[in-house]
Amino acid sequence: MRVNGINGHIIHINSIAGHKVSPKYSVYPASKFAVTALTETLRLELNALGAKIKVTSVSPGCVETGATSLNKNLTAEQKAFFDGIAMLKPEDVADGVVYALSTPEH
Repeated sequence: MRVNGINGHIIHINSIAGHKVSPKYSVYPASKFAVTALTETLRLELNALGAKIKVTSVSPGCVETGATSLNKNLTAEQKAFFDGIAMLKPEDVADGVVYALSTPEH
């Protein structure tokens, strides 16, 4: 984008787990905190260069992706948690991305 002079927008799909750690989820929050750090580092570096490239992290809560039903390592407590909450749909996350893309350049 910088080489071509494009005022672009980089969007990272993150998770609420990238902002708050929950116990018993092992490496998942660590990987999402890494996405949060990457987003902030990239934003600072692009800003220091004077680039007009926006950087956004979309951090939804639980999304119906099928990952929880496929994970054979979930405890009964974790399964009950996921079964007992209203989950976002992938379309909800897509709506958040579309909203971020529709915001002004400033």
